[in-house]
Amino acid sequence: MMPGSAPAAGGAGMFVPVATAGTVLCCMCGVSMQPNPANMCARCLRARVDITEGVPRHAAVVYCPDCSSYLQPPRSWLRAGPESPELMQILLRRINRPLARLRVSLSGAEFVFSEPHSKRLRLKLRLRREVLHGVVLEQTHPVEFVVHDRLCDNCSRAQANPDQWVAVVQLRQHVPHRRTFLYLEQLLLKHGQASLAIRVAAAPGGLDFFFGSRSHAARLVDFLATVAPIQTQTAKQLVSHDTKSSVYNYKYTFSVEICPICREDLIALSPQASRDMGGLGPLVLCVKVTNAIALLDPLTLRVHHLEEKKYRVYNFKAALTSKQLVEYIVLDIEQESPEISIDGSRYQLAYAQVARLSDFGKNDTIFTVRTHLGHLLNAGDHALGYDLYGANLNDDDMDTAMTRYSLPEVVLVKKSYEKRQRTRRWKLKRLPVEEEATNKAKGEEERRLDEYEAFLRDLEENPESRFSMNLYKNEDYRSEMASTVGDDVPTVPIEELIEDLTLGDDEEDEGEETAQGNTHAGMME
Repeated sequence: MMPGSAPAAGGAGMFVPVATAGTVLCCMCGVSMQPNPANMCARCLRARVDITEGVPRHAAVVYCPDCSSYLQPPRSWLRAGPESPELMQILLRRINRPLARLRVSLSGAEFVFSEPHSKRLRLKLRLRREVLHGVVLEQTHPVEFVVHDRLCDNCSRAQANPDQWVAVVQLRQHVPHRRTFLYLEQLLLKHGQASLAIRVAAAPGGLDFFFGSRSHAARLVDFLATVAPIQTQTAKQLVSHDTKSSVYNYKYTFSVEICPICREDLIALSPQASRDMGGLGPLVLCVKVTNAIALLDPLTLRVHHLEEKKYRVYNFKAALTSKQLVEYIVLDIEQESPEISIDGSRYQLAYAQVARLSDFGKNDTIFTVRTHLGHLLNAGDHALGYDLYGANLNDDDMDTAMTRYSLPEVVLVKKSYEKRQRTRRWKLKRLPVEEEATNKAKGEEERRLDEYEAFLRDLEENPESRFSMNLYKNEDYRSEMASTVGDDVPTVPIEELIEDLTLGDDEEDEGEETAQGNTHAGMME
């Protein structure tokens, strides 16, 4: 085979010559190169043609230091982190118009490191443009943005006077405890509904959420309507009026009242309400509260869901609340029917002999009751229930039910577990609520701590209520503390816990060094 020739094609004895790329000399410097329409090498083209001519090298961007937002003209504010894709998009929009006018396309962009306190943001752009008879030339171009600090409208209003709110949501519930607000607090944190509030203040009987926009307050009210039975009233007050531009400034108030029926409340239905619900009751327990109230007849295991509008027709109150629960000891129990599941909750009818724990060993008063807790209770267990035998009731519907029906002397509500002060392996986040020290009554702080502890125990005993909130791992928990907790006391499985993301100083410094190294490596490439 002769040198410079290809092997025979298909064994036919024919030789195909090797195709060599032709070269020409640059018309300017005489260097051998591949031919192109300009007949110039890349070095000569860059020396004589500048595709970045007219592209700005300096620009300005407005930044709000309070909420970490950047101004998107004319009046929009967008949140963006350092060297984030959102920030890159905001900066590129500032130079898109000159690039389109010069017919220069953007093929790439990257951040160049700058000191955080320098108030400068640097970008390295890769621009591409067609020059000289279809030759496409690509060139890098640095752009420096000067950061000007200016408060956005919401932050400026909050800095000038924190009370300059536009809308307020007054959330109230007329009950002697705060369990509903503790539960709603976790729902608001999980769904981020209170993140836009200027501030949250405690008020007698509830909370006040202050917003800088009416739409933010209306969104909170819409969310509350999906998780609780509420009744809403709105009002507005004229603050100022510009006669020339016909601009009116109002302050809006949303008064939201939560239904006073809470979980574990005992309710005596009126004869009319009992008939409308298909003969339910007359004594029912509230077992779940969402946007509807779930009422359970503990003697027949019938459940009825009552919507808020229907509740306002009857407008009944709780005859006994969880504050009036009495502890009993179970002497004997006999299951009556098999265990069933209703709306995700398990029930089983059973007959139980119980005695008040305060009377145990003092007298022989024993009650035989029918309960829905047959799947939980065993002889020797403790249970919490309502004492209708010795209770002083002030309820017309309860008096009517006592005269018409033979009511049980005790209504058991839930199983009682050993109460011990302990460090839990999980924790909850809290809303930053402002409270006035002058409005606190004596012993108010201790009462709130007891209610919060009871709320935590309730979450441990009811897995269903934990599904709608986030529980985080407690870093202060030590495994040797588990020995102080009884075996029968319910706990939260570790699989349901979420890692609480906290960035320390060391981690932030390490992240900055990594970012710097990546930036310098990208520049060298």
